Amino acid sequence: MLMITGTRIEPTVEGLPGWDAVKHLADQIGGVALMLAVLGVVIGAAAWALGSHSQNYHQSFSGRRAVLVSGLAALVIGAAPTIVDFFFGVGQKIKQ
Repeated sequence: MLMITGTRIEPTVEGLPGWDAVKHLADQIGGVALMLAVLGVVIGAAAWALGSHSQNYHQSFSGRRAVLVSGLAALVIGAAPTIVDFFFGVGQKIKQ
């Protein structure tokens, strides 16, 4: 087991070559993921409505599930930086 005492990781991206391109790419991927979540909500709501109107329980349930999953996906996408920061902070407080 490797133990190094007194060391601490302090992440920074200053001076990292290509960082602007990586950040731009991450922003674009997040944008695409959010657009897919919106599309999932719209399609799920349409399936839910059609299933309810035609008395098709399976289609109605699938539509509700699509709306819920797409909404939760948007929540996780929006909260991703905060979630990562939270767990990094908790990891920094762990003592061996």
